This record gives sequence, structure tokens and C-alpha cells, in this order.
Amino acid sequence: MAVTLQQPTRARLIAPDGREYGLPVVLRYSAEDPLAVRITFPSEASLDGMEVTWIFARQLLEDGLGAPSGAGDVHIWPCGRARTVMEFHSHEGLALVQFDKIDLRRFLTRSYAAVPAGGEAPTLDLDQDLSRLLGGV
Repeated sequence: MAVTLQQPTRARLIAPDGREYGLPVVLRYSAEDPLAVRITFPSEASLDGMEVTWIFARQLLEDGLGAPSGAGDVHIWPCGRARTVMEFHSHEGLALVQFDKIDLRRFLTRSYAAVPAGGEAPTLDLDQDLSRLLGGV
């Protein structure tokens, strides 16, 4: 049975005018998809009123805690000693979200306890993953 972790936490959405709005978010990690992490934002944080989940590399989160990291849709960087900023790009625009670094570190520590760094490959089933991606073809 694959391990799945969920960690509710608080984040701060940074508005274009600099104001911050607190949000409940959920961090998720599954040993079935060991290279990825998921962050789910509530419906009130999106323009269309729907819950939004972003999926990106666990390594990107690790790297972003220590130095500016990312290319494409997700960028992560430290903001002082205690916070981390994530920048999410979509066709609707971009969102800046700030997290307490300790919450992200705790989540990563738990994910590495489930699947250690470098131990992701043995848990991957490429045939099954390709079949799922191709819709069972």
C-alpha cells in the first residue's frame, strides 16, 4: 500500500497592491507519484471559484527553500529566514503565495521519510504510468 501524506497549512496570497490574504492550503505527497508534490488552494483563491491543485517536482520545492529555483510555471525562492515565496504562472495570470518555511520543511521531511531522496525510481511503474497517461491504450 502506497503512503500518502496530507498536511494542511496556512499560506498568504500576495495581491498586486501588496496586501496579503490568509488561505488554508493542503500539501500532498504520494509514494505512487514519488517525484511530485501537490498544493491545493481553496476555491476562494481562484478567479473561476474552483479549487486549484498545482503539481510540481519535489526537488523544486527542496531547492527553492535554499535559493531561487524554477523555470516555467512554478518558481520558488526564500524570503528572509522564515518564509518562502511560490510564484505560479497560468494563462489567467500569476499568483504570489508566501509560506512559513518551517511548514514546507516539515512536509518535505515527512515526504523523505516515506520515499527517501534517490529512492523514487524503484517505486515507479513505467508501463502502468504510460498506460494511465495514454488512457489505457
